[in-house]
Parts: sequence; C-alpha cells; structure tokens
Amino acid sequence: MHSRSVTVALVALALAAPIVAAQEEPPQRVVRQLSFRGNRAIDDVTLSAFLATSVSSWAARAWWFRWLGLGEKRYLDELEFRRDAVRLLLVYRQAGYMDVTVDTIVRRDPQSAYITFVIYEGEPVRVTRFDLLGLDGLLDTARLRRDLPLRVGDAFDRARLQASADTIAVRLRRSGFPYAEVLRNFDADAAALRAEVTLEAVPGPRMRIGEIALEGLQRVSPRTVQRLLPMREGQYYSEARLLRAQRDLYDLGVFRYVDVRLVDSLPPDDPADSLVTLRVEVEEGRRHRVRVGVGYGTKECFRTQAGWSVGNFLGGGRTIDLTARAAMIGVGYPSGGLNLAGSLCPSLRDDFTADTMTYSLGAAVRQPAFPGAPHVTSVGLFAERRAEPQAYVRQSLGANLGVTFHARTRDPIAVTYSYSVGSTAAPLGVYCSVFQACTQEDRAFLEQRRAFAGISATAVHRRTDAVLDPTEGSLSSATLLVATPALGGDPFFKFNRGEVSLAWYQRLGRRSVLSWRVWGGAILPRLVGTKSDTARYVPPEHRFYAGGPNSVRGYTPNGLGPVVYVTRDTTLIDTAAAQLGDTVFRDLRISPTGGSSALVLNVELRVPSPVFRSRMHLSFFVDAGGVWDHPNGLYFSLGQLRVTPGIGLRFITPLGPVRVDAGYNGYQPQSGPLYFETDTTITRIRESYVVPRPRSFLKRWVLQFAVGPTF
Repeated sequence: MHSRSVTVALVALALAAPIVAAQEEPPQRVVRQLSFRGNRAIDDVTLSAFLATSVSSWAARAWWFRWLGLGEKRYLDELEFRRDAVRLLLVYRQAGYMDVTVDTIVRRDPQSAYITFVIYEGEPVRVTRFDLLGLDGLLDTARLRRDLPLRVGDAFDRARLQASADTIAVRLRRSGFPYAEVLRNFDADAAALRAEVTLEAVPGPRMRIGEIALEGLQRVSPRTVQRLLPMREGQYYSEARLLRAQRDLYDLGVFRYVDVRLVDSLPPDDPADSLVTLRVEVEEGRRHRVRVGVGYGTKECFRTQAGWSVGNFLGGGRTIDLTARAAMIGVGYPSGGLNLAGSLCPSLRDDFTADTMTYSLGAAVRQPAFPGAPHVTSVGLFAERRAEPQAYVRQSLGANLGVTFHARTRDPIAVTYSYSVGSTAAPLGVYCSVFQACTQEDRAFLEQRRAFAGISATAVHRRTDAVLDPTEGSLSSATLLVATPALGGDPFFKFNRGEVSLAWYQRLGRRSVLSWRVWGGAILPRLVGTKSDTARYVPPEHRFYAGGPNSVRGYTPNGLGPVVYVTRDTTLIDTAAAQLGDTVFRDLRISPTGGSSALVLNVELRVPSPVFRSRMHLSFFVDAGGVWDHPNGLYFSLGQLRVTPGIGLRFITPLGPVRVDAGYNGYQPQSGPLYFETDTTITRIRESYVVPRPRSFLKRWVLQFAVGPTF
C-alpha cells in the first residue's frame, strides 16, 4: 500500500512538472525596437548583422498599425540577448577598439521589448608602422599603399588587414604569379594603443600559359571559343584574363555554365617548368530564346515588345535577333477604340502623333570577335514608326552597320553607319515658325521621302557598380553624328550633331544614394532651300527636346523649350487672365519645335522609405534645363534655365526601379508665336503668345511614371 502511494505520487509529480515549467517560462515578447547609441566607428546596419536578436518588421512595430496583427514578429530570446553584448565586444575588438564596453537598456512589458545597446568605444589601437616585403620590382608599392584598405594611422582592423593581404595577392596573380601568397604579421600593444604590421609577399614563379584545354563543347566549334578568349598560349598568366574570359563566354548567349580555371593548384616541382595549363569547361544551353514584355509610361502609354534570338547562328558564335515593339496602345489606330487617352493616358489627348500606334520591327546579326577578339560587328535591318509627343512622327525603312571596339570592356567605342529612306511629319506651325515653310506646298516638300545617311561614334566610360540601378561610381558618354551627302544620303541633309553626358553616383550610408548628371548637346546645321524661302533645316527627329521622366521632371515630355501655338477657332474662352498670362482660345494646340542646343542638370537624393525599406525608396530631386534655337547652334544661357524641384517613389523590381515622380513647375508657360490655321493656309496672328499659368497649386505639379533609372 505504501509502495503504491509512492508510485502514484511520482507519476503525479512527473505530470505536473511540464505545467510548472510552462508557468515559469518567460513570456514571449515582441522586439519592437533595436537601436544603438554611442557607435561612431561602426554603423547600425553592420552591428545589427552580428546580432542574434533582430527587430520586428515595420507593421509589427508601429503602434498605430500593429493592432491589425500584420507584419513579421521577432521575439526576444533572453539568453541570445545576453550573448549579443559579447558579440558586439568581439566585433569592436576585431576592429581595433580594445577598451570598448557595451551596456544595454531594455524596457519590457508583458508583450513587447524595447532594446538599446549603449556603446563606449574608447580610443582604438592605431597602425603606427606598415611594412610591405617581397614586392620590390614586382608592383608599384607607392600606388599599392594608396589602394590598400588598411593604412598607417587607421584603427587596427583585422578584417581590413586580411583585405589588404588579399589585395596584394590579387595584384600579383594578375601580373603572372598564379601561386602568389601573402603572409601577415603584426605586433599590437593594447596599452600603448599602437600596432606594427608587416605583409610579406611570397610570389612564387612567374608563369606563362601553356595548354588551354576545352571541355564540354558540342555544337560550338573550338575555334569559335579560342577566338573569344582574351589569353593566348605563351602569354603571362593573368587572373583578370580568366575572369574576363568567363564573362565573355557567358555573353555569347549559348552557354549555361562556364568555368575557366588553373588546372594545377600547386606550383611545379621543377623550377625550370614555367608553363601552366588552363581548363575552359562549358555546358551549352538552349540556342533559342523568346522574350515578351509589357509596360506603361507617361510618354508612350501602354507598350509591348517581343523578341526571338538564336545563338551560334550558322556557327561562328554569331547571334541573330528579331524584335518587335508597339507603343501608344489604346490611344492610336487600330486600338484607339479603347479611348485610353481620356483616362489612363491624358498627356496624349489631342496629340496628332498618337493617331496611330508606333512600332518598330528589326532584325540584327551580331558577330563577336570581328574584326578582332575584343570587338563585335553587327548588321541590322529595321522598319519603324516612331514619334515624340506633339512634335513629330517619323516613318522609315533602313539598315545599320556598326562595329563596337572593346565591346566587353567598360570603355567601348561604337562606330555605326546608318542608311534609311523615310519621311518625317510635323505640325505646319512648327515648319512655319522654325523653317519658314509656311505653305502646304512647303510642308509637302519637307515631308517628302528622302534618303538619310550618317555615321555616328559613341564612346562610353562606365565605372558604376550596377547597370539597372547604380549606387556608386560614374558614367560618361559622348556621341557625334555626321550627316552628309558624301555618305550616300540626300543633299537635303547636311549637319553635325553632338551630345555629352556625365553622371556621378555616391552612396551615403548603407541605402541612401546621392547622384547628379549633366547632359548637353548642340547642332551645327546648314541652309537649305524650300519652294518659298531658305532655312537652317535639321529634321525634327534630330533636334533637341527636354522635359519628361528622364529629363526635367517638372515639364511634360518635350514640354520644355521653344513652342508654337496653333488655333483653328479664334473664339475666346478666357479673357480675364491678363495678370496670369494671355487669353485662351477654344481650339488651341501646343507643339514643341525642338532646338539646336540643350542643357539638362539633375540632382537626386534617394533614401529608404519608412515602410518596406528594402523595396521602396523616396527620392528628392532638383532638375534644371533649357532648350534654345539659335542660328549658330552653339548657344547656352544659364540664366534661362528652368529649375523644378520634386519628390518621387522608387519601387525596386528585378526589371529595375519603377518610378513615380512629381515635379513642381512654378513658371509661366513658354511664350511662342500664335498661328491661325485653315485647311490650306497658316497665318501668324501674334508674335508672342502664352497661355495662363495654372492658378491652383496642385495643378502646377507634373506627374511622371517610368521604369528604369532616371539617368
């Protein structure tokens, strides 16, 4: 009986133990705040990456939003939280701060925890001596010291010491020493706050390339791959060339896997052996690729595009690419019945360029490694109908022949010869105002189909960290177009057109970016004769325009610069706006005429948004620009620049940033001549006319929508 009662008591105690333990478990508290105080040497984002404790998402932190129960909740683990203080001590000591102390301030309630790490960094151990050994005659040590992450006077950061050793090893491997190593040695005195550092290079033998073995080729010939490789047998080994070879073979578009590496991982036992073997291993992928895309923009309404490409077309690594594109869908024929110009695309309402959809059809053959290994030659045919809102419509058939020199580098130079036959249509008011062609006969003369021939050269210097959404570096380009009858075109076209662009990007902190751009261009035209007069004629499609989502965002597309006003009905609808502008006519059309020179300046600051910080950014920008039409072409006036500030949103997507911008335009609209037009004649009725400025503050904001970077 006594034994049975003891057994029952033990069973009851065992059953009760989990209940007591559950009652004694600390409550699950949501981390609503995680901040740092006193840290100057290491930023918050870096410190957070080393912690096990992490803060909940914004939706779970905001007091006025979290009651909905949305967002990702992260809970406080008391044991890991205590270990986090030790982790921060280790991080700082690795960075050279040996006297650092870490304290914590925690406010707990039954459901939440608010955490602050208070850091007293103290003075760091600093590098007082930095010796580089074993590099005499191999590298430029003076330049190398400037490029190393760790220098004399810096805090003794172990990670930067390792990065410095890696930098030296990479420089040696690029200079023909495939087995180079760098030994690290240091003497740190924490009490005296000083450290002496030595990096000793062990370069090993300088090697030349012997055999280049190719593996995995099926349809692509070995000769094609060999032509694309930037290294040859007998050259000194360079790790940079191996990386470039891998990138170039990927760019060919026919390989799904590429690996270019050194076969032997250890130096040869025989000192007389100075050759290394390289292995190029590939796996061929699909030769055919199909791509389809749709989009929307302020300038073109809805658009779609499709493409089909074939890799290794007829051998030799060449690619054939067929493309088709259509825009102004839902506005122009044959899809105009959707009437989107009255709803989703109001900027194209009453725009003569939008009466028919624009399109382009193209076929291009791209031949790599011709005329030499680093160059690419392309030949293309095209048919197109393209337009600039309110300005012109161009229809043409043509061909291009181009060579891109050093195509797979960051400094390509493209030279292209273009030949096309087509016509360009613009409003009669534009022809009369700019080209003194004021009759229907003159207009028909200017819109005749003609052959255009020109040669252009474009140089690009890219030093950015990304193509779709750069955050650091610079990008500059220059383009010169020469149109002359000597190239096979009509004598009607003879002018020189040049433009230059310089953009710069600087990261501020982890996710903020400051960027600016300067873009400008000018045209040097010549006089041509019409039926009734002479004019400095440059086709509207080659003139300069400004305004829009990638230019001055306080203006509608092509809305900045010289304009002409045309009416068919002189009935006034506003006669009491003299203090704000001129009178407004019942039927009034505004057409940009473009200019012979243009200048655009942009400054933009991108910062993370308060919500969805990794996927959404706020942008604050100031744009300035001007377009001028001057007889000599080379004319710029900084005093006439129009400055428009604004704010925008950036949504980060795999296709690049999706942008919504609002620019404020407080200027009086551009003045221009006013014409009265009939079916057969056009007459200037005012030399200078301007519509009233919008009275409402909200109507002075211009909304822009686009995909891709601003510049």
